[in-house]
Amino acid sequence: MDEEIDTRKINNSFLRDHSYATEADIISTVEFNSTGELLATGDKGGRVVVFQREQESKSQPHRRGEYNVYSTFQSHEPEFDYLKSLEIEEKINKIRWLPQQNAAYFLLSTNDKTVKLWKISERDKRPEGYNLKDEDGRIRDPTTITALRVPVLRPMDLMVEATPRRIFSNAHTYHINSISVNSDYETYMSTDDLRINLWNLEITNRSFNIVDIKPANMEELTEVITAAEFHPNQCNTFVYSSSKGSVRLCDMRASALCDNHSKFFEEPEDPNNRSFFSEIISSISDVKFSHSGRYLMTRDYLTVKVWDMNMESKPLETYQVHDYLRSKLCSLYENDCIFDKFECVWNGSDSVLMTGSYNNFFRMFDRNTKRDVTLEASRENSKPRAILKPRKVCVGGKRRKDEISVDSLDFSKKILHTAWHPSENIIAVAATNNLYIFQDKVN
Repeated sequence: MDEEIDTRKINNSFLRDHSYATEADIISTVEFNSTGELLATGDKGGRVVVFQREQESKSQPHRRGEYNVYSTFQSHEPEFDYLKSLEIEEKINKIRWLPQQNAAYFLLSTNDKTVKLWKISERDKRPEGYNLKDEDGRIRDPTTITALRVPVLRPMDLMVEATPRRIFSNAHTYHINSISVNSDYETYMSTDDLRINLWNLEITNRSFNIVDIKPANMEELTEVITAAEFHPNQCNTFVYSSSKGSVRLCDMRASALCDNHSKFFEEPEDPNNRSFFSEIISSISDVKFSHSGRYLMTRDYLTVKVWDMNMESKPLETYQVHDYLRSKLCSLYENDCIFDKFECVWNGSDSVLMTGSYNNFFRMFDRNTKRDVTLEASRENSKPRAILKPRKVCVGGKRRKDEISVDSLDFSKKILHTAWHPSENIIAVAATNNLYIFQDKVN
């Protein structure tokens, strides 16, 4: 990643055909599993598509790294809440993988109200020669059974099955915005606007409310929870971010209800920069622990900040994602883009950050060299094995040949969801209904 930050080779892209894109095809979450061998995407139509990485073959060593569709299944269906007369969308808000314990894979997927635990397993044998059923599966007449047969397993074409193992429902009044699996691998939490619930992965009929910020009088509501995540290796610690731009660290050992935080991360606002939009753009849309657990990364509308867990007063590092939009906040407010929720991710060694922007741009910041780059995920520049060219946005004045003017940015094309392979320089970027997978240049 060091010197290669601006020459990335593409290895493959495109999830679906652009010409048939519907609202349901828009990708709403992207997530690698803990080994990086699998990559899952969820979309607004409630589908989950799992991609598997090609194994390296001696005849085609360069094929290693290509991701191909492994399994596709319908995770959530649209529902209707008759008590509140509300439609519940099937859109997948988040996917989280569980660490692999055996040959099968497990993932959690959630829409606004219901979390489901899915098992994805392979079958390449089928039993034949039942005593009580014939080959079509119909029950045989017991009087016709004269001999005892031993069923045998016969090979068949490989089949990948996705089955729902647990359904965790009826625990959220508001919309679930995030789920996070604990490092004890026994529990996970689901977060909505005002509450965080702790679940045991084996128990579906009860959860424990560990954070509740709902005021007695809803007219006094001043903030909502926007995201939450468990510490990567301390199972008692988690953080949650708020629409007021603050992050609270909680310790579940302190009390059953973590309404009192143990640490509070917030950057005091510069009075000189105060404007009508200050509150909206300071809302944190994503919070992520570094793999080491030493740092926190938060994304608000214009910046990515890195916090040291031992310093609450101000962020360690602040990176401007698209500062050229400051002058455009008024029109972004009118077209509702100012409420877009961008996610952010760390690379495997916590040295590079990535987050999305508009016009199908995404940004990378190298924490060591302080270099940053803007890259574009689009069909035009994504022939397999093409090299991505850095893009630049110019504000006013003369525009150079390779620059794009801030006035010609397309705000309908936005990169909200990205994922980084846990150990290699492979990234997945969701651009509307297309999935792009880029990897470092391989000589």
